[in-house]
Amino acid sequence: MKASELRAKDVAELEKEISELLKAHFGLRMQKATQQLSNHTVLGKTRRDIARAKTVLAQKKKEAAQ
Repeated sequence: MKASELRAKDVAELEKEISELLKAHFGLRMQKATQQLSNHTVLGKTRRDIARAKTVLAQKKKEAAQ
C-alpha cells in the first residue's frame, strides 16, 4: 500500500486499516511458526505497511491538533 493511498483516507479508516494489517500480520506469523508460510517476504511487507499507516495516522492527528 502506498502512502498516497493512505493519505487519502480519514482517521477512522486509517485505524481500521491498521487493525486489519495487524490481524493479517498475526496470521502470517502463525503460518511461519507452523512452517506453512512459503513466501517469507510477505511478513516484511506487512510490517512496513503497518509502520507506513501508523506514520500517516500520526501526521493526520498532529495536523488536527494544530
